[in-house]
Amino acid sequence: MKKAMYVALAAAITLSAGNAFADELWNPHLRGTDEGLAAGALPPQGVYFIDDAYMGSWKQLTDKGNFTGTKLDVFVDIPILLWNPGIKLLGADYAVAIAQPFDYTNVYSNGVAGTGNGHVGTFNTVVIPGMLSWALPYDFHVKGSLAVYVDDASSTPAYPAPAGGAGAGNGFWTVEPGLGISWLHSGWNVSAQFMYDFNTEDSSITVARPYKYDSGDQFAADYTVTKALGKWTVGAGAYQENQIEKDKKNGTSIGCTTCGTRETYGAGPIVGYDFGAINLQATYNFDIMTHNDFGGDFFNLRAIVPLY
Repeated sequence: MKKAMYVALAAAITLSAGNAFADELWNPHLRGTDEGLAAGALPPQGVYFIDDAYMGSWKQLTDKGNFTGTKLDVFVDIPILLWNPGIKLLGADYAVAIAQPFDYTNVYSNGVAGTGNGHVGTFNTVVIPGMLSWALPYDFHVKGSLAVYVDDASSTPAYPAPAGGAGAGNGFWTVEPGLGISWLHSGWNVSAQFMYDFNTEDSSITVARPYKYDSGDQFAADYTVTKALGKWTVGAGAYQENQIEKDKKNGTSIGCTTCGTRETYGAGPIVGYDFGAINLQATYNFDIMTHNDFGGDFFNLRAIVPLY
């Protein structure tokens, strides 16, 4: 496997606007964007540029999986810089990274796009001050990481886009510890990336929203099984996202007592090709099950470029 394929980040972002959670437009992790990566490993010493171009067309689904009539088109571009300075901490390789996602959203009600709904903005800046990767016996690798989502999005649910469109990011901070595990042997990449999101309270108060809002903790995981065949890589990936606790409004849990929190699952094929100076990898995921969230298929094209 080429060294560029060892780039593994917990710096992906996603959009979500569950029916029972009208104030919360975005989940911190973009479902499925770590698929295809060696989640437990880091690249050799150097600086790397990664870009994820992510496109989806989703439907809003209820707790029972029924369509509400609202659709969402989304495009997210995530440029990432990763630096491995070549030092070791606690016997592990150390690296840092930063990402500044940009997104376009368009919300449709009953299949009709609202006037002026299309909106472009910047999501919360993602800073990863530390990733530690240990190489273990039998070609296993384990990586721990910590990501911080800065409260600096260009627009948030408290300041929505024109004509009721989706805001570009979250009006709160998120701290996201991550754990990546990989088995890398004879061109095989069997990996799992696990993330847990702790969200701070969004205390911005406006006339339209004169209350405090607290998004519930969330768990996300991306899975990969691929095989390198010369310059080609083929395989499959899968994802899951689960909200662990209900959102709170002025400190009180909201949502009906019988409704569950958000959850979504999907899977699909992965194909990649190593051009030498650039490595491209494409992922297509089919929605398997979604409750209380926007669900649907998506396509992600990743480019990995070693800068030096």
